[in-house]
Amino acid sequence: MNQDTVSGKIDQIKGKAKQSVGEAIGNSGVADQVKGAVQETWGHAKDAAQSVANDLSARAAERSAEAKEHVTGHAHDIREKVAASTQNARNVVSAKLDEVKDRHQRSA
Repeated sequence: MNQDTVSGKIDQIKGKAKQSVGEAIGNSGVADQVKGAVQETWGHAKDAAQSVANDLSARAAERSAEAKEHVTGHAHDIREKVAASTQNARNVVSAKLDEVKDRHQRSA
């Protein structure tokens, strides 16, 4: 509950009190009641908007975390593939170098 809601409730109570007194002296206090009702409604609208904003923010944070997790997993897979390809290339080059050394030793 925010300040507008509380202030609106207070204005309504004041209006009802003025109405009771006003009926006795000729002033109704209806204007204060209307003012209070409008202010309270405004407070409820602000609370609802804040609730929606908080919900959207939480959903966005959740989606962001999911996307980050997905990207992190994908990056890990790519690193693994690069590392495996590098090791494979190293093994092929080492095998070729060993062949060259063997040929050279046999011909010498």
